[in-house]
Amino acid sequence: MGKTILVAGAGHGGLAAAADLARKGFDVTVVEQKKEADLGYDWTDIFAPKSLIDAGVPYPSRSLYSYKENMTFFSPDQSVALTQQIPENELEIKMERKDIYAHLIAHAKRCGVQFRFETAVTAPLFLGSRVCGVYAGEEKIYADLVIDACGADSPLRTALPAICGIENSYAEGEMAYVYRAFFERTGDWTPEHNYEVYVLHHGRQEIAWVATEQEYADVLIVHTQPLTEQDVQTALADLRKTNPHIGEKILRGGQFAKIPVRQPLAVMVADGYAALGDSAYMTVPLFGSGIANALKASHILSETVVADKACAFTAETLWPYQTGYFKLLGAGFASLSCAKTAMLHMEPAEVDFLFARGIVTAKEISFSADFTSLQSMIKLSMRETVDRAKKLSTDKILLTKIVRIASQVAAASALCAMLPKTYSSSAVRKWAASYNAFFAKQRKG
Repeated sequence: MGKTILVAGAGHGGLAAAADLARKGFDVTVVEQKKEADLGYDWTDIFAPKSLIDAGVPYPSRSLYSYKENMTFFSPDQSVALTQQIPENELEIKMERKDIYAHLIAHAKRCGVQFRFETAVTAPLFLGSRVCGVYAGEEKIYADLVIDACGADSPLRTALPAICGIENSYAEGEMAYVYRAFFERTGDWTPEHNYEVYVLHHGRQEIAWVATEQEYADVLIVHTQPLTEQDVQTALADLRKTNPHIGEKILRGGQFAKIPVRQPLAVMVADGYAALGDSAYMTVPLFGSGIANALKASHILSETVVADKACAFTAETLWPYQTGYFKLLGAGFASLSCAKTAMLHMEPAEVDFLFARGIVTAKEISFSADFTSLQSMIKLSMRETVDRAKKLSTDKILLTKIVRIASQVAAASALCAMLPKTYSSSAVRKWAASYNAFFAKQRKG
C-alpha cells in the first residue's frame, strides 16, 4: 500500500487505530514523548470491555482485570444514599492503567506498528494548508496522514491555523481537575459501602469518591477549577470524618490530572489530519471516562481510512469518521454535556431535594457500561415520568430549571442531527459555528 500514517501520542484510541491500520497494510508509526515504561498513571481505570472487541483488540489476560463494583451515590447533605443495581454482564472492568497501555502496545507491535518513544511532537508540519507530518523539535517527520492522539492540550490541534476550521482550545468549565491517591487503610473500621461517591461534596463544586479495598482506600477528588494542595487537604479532612479508615500514608498515586468534560470537538478532521480520543474531547461529559469511547472511535477512523481507496486523506474523505462518531456517540455526549453544565448551576439543596423526594433514584444511576446518551441512561416509563414530574412540581424554581435542561438537551440533539452528512467546507463551517455558539451560550447559563 505504501502510505504512511503517523499517530502522534500513545493515547488508547491512537494505539488501537495504529494496530488496526498496520494490520490492514499501512506503514504506521506511533511517536510518543514518554518512555514506554512511563506511560499511564499509577492507578486503575474502568471501561466497558466490549470496546476492546469493537476496536479489534483481544481481551487481556483474566488475571489483569476485575469487574467494577456497584457505586453508592450520596446526596450533598449525605442524608440519602443510592446504590447502583447493574447486572454483572453490563459491568465495566477495572484494570491498572499501565497494564492497559502494555496490552495495547503489545497488540500494536504484533500488528506491525513501529514506535518512537522519547520523541516529543511539538507542532504540525504543513504543505500549503495540508498537514503533511509533524515537528519533533527541529526534526521533520513526514506522513500521508497524521492521527492526533496527543490529548486535550495537543500541540498539534492547538497550533492548527483557522483555515482548518478546528477549535484550538477549550473554555472554563470544560475540564475536570483531578487528584487521586491510594491511601493506607488504618484501623478496623469497615464502611457500609465499598464504593462511595459524594455529589457536591460538602456543598462544594466537588465530586469525591472512596473505593475501599482490603489494604487501601482509593480516593478521588474532582473540581471544575484547578485544584490546589489546600483544596485536596480540605476534601481529605472531610472524607476522613465519614471514612476514618483513610490513613495518612500514600501507597500509590498522589497525582494531579486534567480530563475533558465537554461536548465533542465540532470538527475533527482536516486535510491530512484526524483528532482522536482526548484530542477530540471524546470523554463522557458527566464523568470524564474516555477509554471505551476512544477505542470505539478508533475503529470508525480505521474503517474510514481503508474506505479511502485513493488514500487522499482529505477533510472530505475523512468526514465519514466524523459523521460515524457523532451517530454512534458524539450526539449523545453533546446532550450529556448540556446536563453536566446545568448541574454546575444547581444549588446543593436542590440536588438534596432530587434525592430526598425520589426524583433521582437508583434506577437513574444504574446505567449500562455501554450507555451512549442521556436517553440510554434514564429509561423511565410514562407512568414513572409523570410520577417524578408530580414530585418535582412542589418546587417551582427547580421544576423550571429541569424543564430548561430538557429543552436544552432536545436542542443539542436537534443541532447534532443537522451535522452535514457529506462534506462541504462552507456547510461544515456554518454548522460548527452554530454548534460552538450553542455550547458557549450554555456555559454562560
